[in-house]
Amino acid sequence: MTGDEIRSLVAPLVEAEGLELYDVEDTGGVLRVLVDRPGGIDLDAVAAATRLVSDAIDEVDALEGPTTLEVSSPGLERPLRTPAHFTRALGTRINVKTVPASDGERRFEGTLVDADEEGITVEADSGVRALGYAEIERARTVFEWGGQPRPGGPKPGRSKKAAGARTGSGGAAPGPATAKKQASATRPPGDAQTQEGRAGS
Repeated sequence: MTGDEIRSLVAPLVEAEGLELYDVEDTGGVLRVLVDRPGGIDLDAVAAATRLVSDAIDEVDALEGPTTLEVSSPGLERPLRTPAHFTRALGTRINVKTVPASDGERRFEGTLVDADEEGITVEADSGVRALGYAEIERARTVFEWGGQPRPGGPKPGRSKKAAGARTGSGGAAPGPATAKKQASATRPPGDAQTQEGRAGS
């Protein structure tokens, strides 16, 4: 199944749990499903969404070969891929990396001041940049610690390298709450923060 087909499959399931399907990303070997809700999401909600998504995918045999299913909150520094993502981020600071063929510096930060179905406009330190979506390789929001330098430690949103998953709400560090279903034959002992099992079998 394609990412869009998986999105159509799981969106009604997570919405019935009071969650929003923020994004689906199939990177080949890892299927990443991002869910969210107003006020943030906790690990219990992520774990419940993981069970629903895993069961639905297994029922229709949606995945080919060993695949890790990762269900997570988007985190405070969240990826921006679709026009809807950019529209929701209007007025916030974002980090952008453009494709190699794009004019100007490839990496920059600035305030997202406009977004529509064609592209975005960013007020960067170097000036205003208008980009079509085809010119954007990667983009994500930037979490600002009240104007203070960000403390050391794992970078936000890098849940695989963090000591443990955290909630995506505004109180603590900005890493996403994450639960995983990995392609292993049995479920090994886990802690309260990360769950592992089998997906796509």
